[in-house]
Amino acid sequence: MSKPLLIPMPGNERLAASLTTAADAEIGRILVRRFPDDETYIRFETKIAGRTVTLLCTLAHPDDKFLPLLFAAATARELGAVRVGLVAPYLAYMRQDRRFKAGEAVTSNCFARILSDQFDWIVTVDPHLHRHASLAGLFSVPTYVAHAASQISDWVRHEINAPLLIGPDSESEQWVAAVARGAEAPYVVLQKQRHSDREVQVTLPDLARWRARTPVLIVDIVSTGQTMIETTCQLRRIGMPPPICIAVHGIFAGTAFDDLIAAGVARLVTTNTIPHPTNAIDITGPLATEIRSALHRPEIKPQH
Repeated sequence: MSKPLLIPMPGNERLAASLTTAADAEIGRILVRRFPDDETYIRFETKIAGRTVTLLCTLAHPDDKFLPLLFAAATARELGAVRVGLVAPYLAYMRQDRRFKAGEAVTSNCFARILSDQFDWIVTVDPHLHRHASLAGLFSVPTYVAHAASQISDWVRHEINAPLLIGPDSESEQWVAAVARGAEAPYVVLQKQRHSDREVQVTLPDLARWRARTPVLIVDIVSTGQTMIETTCQLRRIGMPPPICIAVHGIFAGTAFDDLIAAGVARLVTTNTIPHPTNAIDITGPLATEIRSALHRPEIKPQH
């Protein structure tokens, strides 16, 4: 029996190389390029008829990646793939999960419907959910979530002496508490108010008893970096050491990376859900576990 095919979309090749062994899959090849008018050309270079196909595509900066991904999924079915799954280590469009103003698009719902129509299952890492308890509230196909908390705990425990973990807001407390337990470190949680995409106000708790420790700010996503920047400024104002900042997903929109360095962050660390020079925490293990669960779930049937 042939192994499942794992086919990386452009930019995902490095993670695919480590996942193929861990997930017991075979690497496949796809050619994606642009015509002169910016339309997408796609050609599978691996025969996929009768095979289970998994497309690997992290969806940071998603708009340029989304159409090629949909074309690839549809073409895989046309060429005879028996099942088509998606591994999106970072899953975009989870933010807008309600209509805050009249006339707004609830893009998380639209996005989930489109992906559910094209894929038989979806695997991701720590999705940025707010008002949905799980991805099952959005997607109509099976979803599998890998968690980075254990890998972050291990990194903190081995790399930082006397850390103090800091969560960005009350919503993060359960997650940060889990990381803190694994790292055998204390934690505190900020109070945060977001006024706009680029304006954030944070309030520090009393940190007097923790002044001898290294502050470690942990967030699920760093996009504009404003939460990290504001927290860094406040920590320095009260005489704490510059923080080490850890994010599961490092988007670094615009000048965010340079802005964080300029703000005095001691170090920026991310997992490898999105390729970036800050990648220092490998999530191959938990991601491969969820891929194997998706591939071997017997009740999944082709839905197209």
